[in-house]
Amino acid sequence: MKQALNSIILSVLILCSCQSKEGEGPVFEITIAESLIEQAQDGRLILMLSTKEGSEPRFQISDGPESQLAFGIDVEDWEPGKPMVIDSDAFGYPIRSLKDIPKGTYQVQALLNRYETFNLKDGRILKLPPDKGEGQQWNRKPGNFYNLPITVDLEKSGKVAIVLDQEIPPIPAPEDTKYIKHVKMKSEMLSDWWGSDVYLGANVLLPHGFDEHPEARYPLMIFHGHFPYTFGGWRETPPDPDLEPDYAARFGISGYNILQQQEAYDQYKQWVSPNFPRYLVIEIQHPTPYYDDSYAVNSANQGPYGDAITYELIPYIEEMFRGIGEGWSRFLYGGSTGGWESLAVMIKYPDEYGACFAACPDPIDFQAYTVVDIYKDKNAYFLDSPWKKTPRPGKRDYLGHVSATLEEMNHRELVLGTKGRSGQQWDIWEATYSPVGPDGYPARLWDKVTGEINPEVAAFWKENYDLGHILRRDWEKGLGEKLKGKIHIYCGDMDNYYLNNAVYLVEEFLESTTNPYYAGEVDYGDRAEHCWNGDHDNPIYISRLRYNTFYLPKILEIIKRDAPQGADLSSWRY
Repeated sequence: MKQALNSIILSVLILCSCQSKEGEGPVFEITIAESLIEQAQDGRLILMLSTKEGSEPRFQISDGPESQLAFGIDVEDWEPGKPMVIDSDAFGYPIRSLKDIPKGTYQVQALLNRYETFNLKDGRILKLPPDKGEGQQWNRKPGNFYNLPITVDLEKSGKVAIVLDQEIPPIPAPEDTKYIKHVKMKSEMLSDWWGSDVYLGANVLLPHGFDEHPEARYPLMIFHGHFPYTFGGWRETPPDPDLEPDYAARFGISGYNILQQQEAYDQYKQWVSPNFPRYLVIEIQHPTPYYDDSYAVNSANQGPYGDAITYELIPYIEEMFRGIGEGWSRFLYGGSTGGWESLAVMIKYPDEYGACFAACPDPIDFQAYTVVDIYKDKNAYFLDSPWKKTPRPGKRDYLGHVSATLEEMNHRELVLGTKGRSGQQWDIWEATYSPVGPDGYPARLWDKVTGEINPEVAAFWKENYDLGHILRRDWEKGLGEKLKGKIHIYCGDMDNYYLNNAVYLVEEFLESTTNPYYAGEVDYGDRAEHCWNGDHDNPIYISRLRYNTFYLPKILEIIKRDAPQGADLSSWRY
């Protein structure tokens, strides 16, 4: 209570006699409390205004129509106690400038996403937001400064003073259990590239009977996706009988939290049941200063994450937990980001993995980079036309109703961070796929404000990360023979982000292959939205919770088909 009262006092509204000029909008003077830190700070200062009740404004900035207002500026060498001004010049979302916001009463909050200085081996000196164990979530990142929301009446106030006097606390490390282990290892490859220590991690699910069968060596299932705090979808006790049912707006379901606990408990019961196949399962932790994961490939802006995961982390885990340790015994799967990663890693390291199961993958062919052809289109935000300005859609529901445009989604990111530092989706694609730009940060595929596409950057993307192009280019040069029978792709035909468009293009090529035929699988869910994973028998809100067991029957068949003569097919089948 005392802390809250102090924050309210420190964040009190100051009515200045020198009101802002007519039409220029309100002015916010923001300072960092000297009690928090003594050193000058670099980072992104984000001001948020909300008329929506409920959570704090920092949790109300989104791509949807319910989003509240945010405005951002870069700060360098910002000293505690020194005011930093956010006014009509600050870039805003979804309203571009503070001068255009309606008069009225708002809940107001500011947050500093703090940057650190990175001295890369190649000589670049970059200021970036480090991950602090939260998976690059700017509004939850430990160490970030913010203020408790204050009420401001903009009818009466032209200048507002805010003091950042709160600091987001550290996140406690998850605890190991009999089945769940948490592993971290220093990557020599990445540490050398970044010029400082970089660690990779993994949440490991051990097979039932691991301790009782020391002779067993196990196949490895690698679940790619967003940053996992601990192993998800796992519960060794029945659902909490006192849990109050929530409402999942995305699925229109009451009590989804209870259903999730039941599914997690059902997975545990299945995992320990007699005759169930015994595998090692890992969820990889590889956040970078640009996103909650690296996209698991080598990158000009993020370093050799593909090599580090494949040649350092995975052998390290296999040695620690008795994995078989051969390419035929490793399987990749995941959805969305994890879907792209699964297919990309399969293509770039075809000898090191047995098969991939890529669900609702991020754009796998850049002729359909969602709804943009980055090679032919001139502008990402609007249809090419001499007379009209038709916005390109960014997000839809299964009926095609659009809730955000590409311009809006990218402008939200620009408020959260310049130079690709928002920690959000479009920026991580650039951080992964782009060459280094003139300023040392990722080169822009398109102008973040206007949407104008840079064809030189697009050409770099094509040769290095356009998976459809790489398959066409290299299939008959030996890649096809290495990938035969290993590619499995699944996508809803009403994916919320139009990801099915790229899948169609890749499927068209794969089904036309004869030298050799790809002998895999591409499947679609009728009117299914994002995260459809190939399950025709259950709705998405169920199937999305079953990734860790859903592909097992197909994996078993692939092992029987592709395991080399004399391979261990029995020690793990107890």
